[in-house]
Order: sequence, then C-alpha cells, then structure tokens
Amino acid sequence: YLKRVFFLLMLPLFAPAQSSFPTPPSAPQRLFFVQRNPNTNTIVYDANTQDNGRAFNSKQPILVYWLRYDEEGQVAPLNYIQRSLAYGVEVRPGKESGEFEFNVVAYPKRKLRLLMDAKNQPRAELEINGKPAWLTRVFIKIEGKKVGIIPDVRYVELFGIDPKSGKAVYERFIP
Repeated sequence: YLKRVFFLLMLPLFAPAQSSFPTPPSAPQRLFFVQRNPNTNTIVYDANTQDNGRAFNSKQPILVYWLRYDEEGQVAPLNYIQRSLAYGVEVRPGKESGEFEFNVVAYPKRKLRLLMDAKNQPRAELEINGKPAWLTRVFIKIEGKKVGIIPDVRYVELFGIDPKSGKAVYERFIP
C-alpha cells in the first residue's frame, strides 16, 4: 500500500512538464528538443549525419532550428542572437573518434556528448541526476525578464533515458 501511495505522489515528477505542448514528430536524427512556457514554439536539436547516417558531419554535427507551433508550425532557423546567446551549440571534438562534446551556449556548465549508440542511433548524452543518460527533452520555466531581453529562468527540467535499463530519467534544477 505504501509503495502505491509513494508512486502516485511521485508520478507528477515524471509527467510531461507541459502536457498541452505539442510533441515534435519523431525523426531518426532527433537528439532532443527544448520547450519553454512563454509559448509552444519548440527548439529542435538534430544530428547532422553523413555516410547513410553512420557518421556525423564534422563541420556541423548538430542542426538547431525552430518548430513555430504558435504560428503555422513551420520550420525556421534561429536568428543570430538566439544562435549566439541562447539556443545555439558550441561543439568540440570528443574523446572518442567520431564523437563530439557540446553545450548549449546559454548554459555551458552542462556538457553533452554526441555519439552513436549500439544501434547506430545518434544520441545526446549528459548526466541526469549524476548518471549518464540520453537526453530527449528539456523544459524551461520562465517568469518575466531579469534585465532587458534576458529571461528569468525559474527552473529547468531534463527528461531522458537510462542507456542501460531503457527507463525514463528526470531531473529538475535551478540554474
């Protein structure tokens, strides 16, 4: 009985951050996507591969773009400010051949690893709750602005998959 009560109390922690937000269509190159509360527009991070998806494009291994759900659902590029100060990525060669290390420019503290899994599926790996995980989704809770155009981020939620067990993992933190 206590296990069931605990499970029901913990369930909201693993529920989608905003169940009313659209989910981008699945794609073989999809790494993860980012959503935030001012609107449903979504930032998508896809692997840019070559050789029939077996290797990353070394010049630009990650493609980042908008899905403008609040408009007509169209794909749109990030503008210069979004790319260089917020949602763009800084990519470096990884420790292993064919892999890359990267971070989202707005939060360089969290390093990610771009790699191919055992099934040759591109993955963005980072630590979620101190353990390696494949990142699938990020939700950012914003409340107003700190200064000018800089949003006041209240918290960030990371959703991923444990590569060993295949189970969902979750972390919420205040940046």
